[in-house]
Amino acid sequence: MARCCYTEKGTRAMSFDEKLEEARDGEGSMKINEMEQTKVSLMRTYVESQDPSSRDPSSQKADDLMIRRFLRARDLDVEKASALFLRYLKWRQTFVPNGSISLSQVRNEVAQNKMFLQGLDKQGRPISVVLGAKHFQYQGSLDEFKLYAFDKICTRMPPGQEKFVVIGDLEGWGYSNSDMRAYLGALSILQDYYPERLGKLFIIHAPYIFMAIWKIVYPFIDKIPRRRSTLLEEIDESQLPQIYGGKLPLVPIQDS
Repeated sequence: MARCCYTEKGTRAMSFDEKLEEARDGEGSMKINEMEQTKVSLMRTYVESQDPSSRDPSSQKADDLMIRRFLRARDLDVEKASALFLRYLKWRQTFVPNGSISLSQVRNEVAQNKMFLQGLDKQGRPISVVLGAKHFQYQGSLDEFKLYAFDKICTRMPPGQEKFVVIGDLEGWGYSNSDMRAYLGALSILQDYYPERLGKLFIIHAPYIFMAIWKIVYPFIDKIPRRRSTLLEEIDESQLPQIYGGKLPLVPIQDS
């Protein structure tokens, strides 16, 4: 589960933070408990019977941690989690037959210079920054860029880490940036194909007009308790981007 933080000004924010699992150890890495392991084994057996390609160890399609994320997204219901995971495999095979999205496929989105990836929060989760005012409505599909971005973030995760953090900076955000189709599409991909990956979403510099959009988006996000916090409560100054008073320069996601 994620927690969201937001604010109108400064680096105080409303965050979506994940519920701390009993299986999390003191350093933030994840352990699979006995009950989960049993369900992981059951789900693996069923998934492999339906999609033999998931057996390929080189594909890394169905490692235990990935299966557990899908299980947790469906409250450890093996049948529902298996259905979701098989849909993910089919989507991946159809949408990304070569295994990944190349930079040449997303040059238009990358040129907007709206997404960055650098640093780790205090739990060791990669930090992505999204500048909302640099995104504009687009007539075509943005699915390639979303997949490119999520895959990039996941490759930056340290060993044992499963989640990432997003800072959504809405300074200068206005009506021309209110792309509901893109927002809901990103949420759908994140929840259906990258479940249990978003650890926390900070929303900062949120204008009042954003709240009208937020009321529409909010019901589509799974289990989102809210609380106010500051970026420095969650991210050490050495890992925080310079634009928020930290030490790190913003690194465009394609260069991370």
